[in-house]
Amino acid sequence: MKPPFRFVGVQPSHDTINILDEMLKAARRGDVIGVAFAAMYKRREYVVGYTGECARNPTFARGMVIALLEDLGHANTIRR
Repeated sequence: MKPPFRFVGVQPSHDTINILDEMLKAARRGDVIGVAFAAMYKRREYVVGYTGECARNPTFARGMVIALLEDLGHANTIRR
């Protein structure tokens, strides 16, 4: 019996690669001092975390995450 669905192969996301490259360059220059992140993997697995100044200043990091949450809330109406 065939499974009810199967995952279709996902191609690399060029916008994801570009932003990660830009952020890495900025971090190496010392411009990015902390990161709060959520990353989606294939099969809808994900990881969340925080580094650097976000770990030292969790109140500011929570504000950043709330701003992201608000931005995602408007994702269906505002395209960037």
